[in-house]
Amino acid sequence: MDLSQAVCIVTGSSSGVGAATARLMASRGARVVINYARSAAAAEAVATSCRELGGEALVCQADVSRDADCRSLVAQTLGQWGRIDALVNNAGTTKFVAHGDLDGLDEADFHNIYGVNVIGAFQMVRAARPALTASGRAAVVNVASIAGVKGVGSSIAYAASKGALITMTMSLARVLGPEIRVTAVCPGFIEGEWRARGGWGKPSTTRLGRFLHAKTPLQLTCTAETVAESILSFIDSHSVVTGQHLVLDGGHLLL
Repeated sequence: MDLSQAVCIVTGSSSGVGAATARLMASRGARVVINYARSAAAAEAVATSCRELGGEALVCQADVSRDADCRSLVAQTLGQWGRIDALVNNAGTTKFVAHGDLDGLDEADFHNIYGVNVIGAFQMVRAARPALTASGRAAVVNVASIAGVKGVGSSIAYAASKGALITMTMSLARVLGPEIRVTAVCPGFIEGEWRARGGWGKPSTTRLGRFLHAKTPLQLTCTAETVAESILSFIDSHSVVTGQHLVLDGGHLLL
């Protein structure tokens, strides 16, 4: 897909991987929808940087766990540009709970995590499906995680949700082709990611990063920018690939 003038929605794009993906798309001439749930100022800053890189940007507030918000996000995009060529389901949430602490998670935690990570992605695809189909060259990329492959990560609920997202990627790929390709990326440890702020704390995050740099075959971990590069590769290349997930981990799975 030629990204020049293509219309791309990136959910959860006010920071991290989503922001890096939006900026990379904009640098290729795309028209990008910056979505946020709460961080309006951060989203506006990302939009400004996208415009400075040569793309167009539209900022839209939406909580993807709410179907009405997903439909509104799609409607605003179509109202601005009249088409949708790519959707990146990046919005995600978690709760940091040691996997052995089964009492640390309750029903509400599972509903909240699945509501954003799985149901939100489904609702976005459903809302955007007519426009993506009309594009005739569309791509959906779901941002899953190594947690969904290896059963690790911030909590059992998070790992389970990302595993479900990988399975849903295959299901959607079967029914949305040939007009829409659906794939997933599964990052491992991401440098500077929310885990340092949200639950593990800086010391634990630093130790894990050092361990992976020392022990993985490539002695590398992801950055938001390297994940964004892989997301774009599924959109603007790999035209015969659908229903697949790509693990981005420097070889962590091999340990």
